Order: sequence, then structure tokens, then C-alpha cells
Amino acid sequence: MPNNPSDEGMTVVQPTTDDEPKALNPALESMTLLVAAVIVHDKATNRVVLLQRSENAKFAQGMWDLPVGKSEPGEPITETAVRELYEETGLTVKPESLKVAHIIHGAWGVEAPNGFLTVVFAAEEWTGEPENREPRKHSQVRWVDANAIPENFVDTTSSALHRYLEGGPEVSLDGWQ
Repeated sequence: MPNNPSDEGMTVVQPTTDDEPKALNPALESMTLLVAAVIVHDKATNRVVLLQRSENAKFAQGMWDLPVGKSEPGEPITETAVRELYEETGLTVKPESLKVAHIIHGAWGVEAPNGFLTVVFAAEEWTGEPENREPRKHSQVRWVDANAIPENFVDTTSSALHRYLEGGPEVSLDGWQ
């Protein structure tokens, strides 16, 4: 085809047919909240660090839970785990020492009407002693014997913790069925 100077700058639009896929809009309405939780496991004494939510907590008031929190925009999930663990308990772990212990995919949550994905990490190496660094959110933070996990525990993280301790399935779905 000869080069025609009058065609310069024109955009050629190809006709579409019903057989061709059309571009989809981003699935903004179905985006999930990204969350990290950490099981600090002292294998020598078979203890784990747990926190008890205070009566002022946004959800699960009075219930036990793992150190857990939301990812900040642009934050790698391992950094979320390290940051949240330190903010809540004062314990320090290195991102490279975290091992994926469990994945929770929830269909909805208190602050996540479009669902959440929680990556539960296990840490067997840390520095510091657990302390309650957020007393308005937690009534206590302490070591708990892994054979005596409290029953009054947030369902999703309780399931993840028990599955980790028992070497069970590494993915759980909450609210999808």
C-alpha cells in the first residue's frame, strides 16, 4: 500500500465481531482486602503468642486472635506481617524468616464487604518479649500453650492456627459455601 501523506496521524479502527472478546472494566467492586497474620511459635516450649481483643476493638470484642492487620497500599505482605507483629506485640521478625503457614480467603469481613485474603505466616525466630503495645485494641498479649488454645477465638484465625499446629490443609475458605 503506498504511503499517503494525508493519512498521517489517522487511527485505523478495526471492526469488531461478536466472536472477539471485549475488554472488561477492572473488577474494583470485587477487590479483596489483603491482611497478614503471624503465628509466633516457640517450638522448644510449644507456645504461641496470642492477643485478646479489648471491649473497644472494632470486631471480635473479648475474643482471642493472632497478631493480624491490614496491608497498606503498595506494601509487600511480608512487610505487613513484620509491621503488624511489631506494632501489636513488640516482637521483631525478619521478613525472610517468615514461612507461609495458611491462606484464608473470606467472602466478606467487618471492614471488607468485598472479602479478604489473609496470609498467615509462621515465625520460629524473633527478638523481644511479647507486650501489649495497643492497649486500646487489646486487653492482653501473651504466650499460650499450643495445647491449650482458648475456645473464645476468632473463627478464621483459630482454624488457621489449629491447621498449622496439626499440619493440616493450608487453605481455608470462609463464607463461600
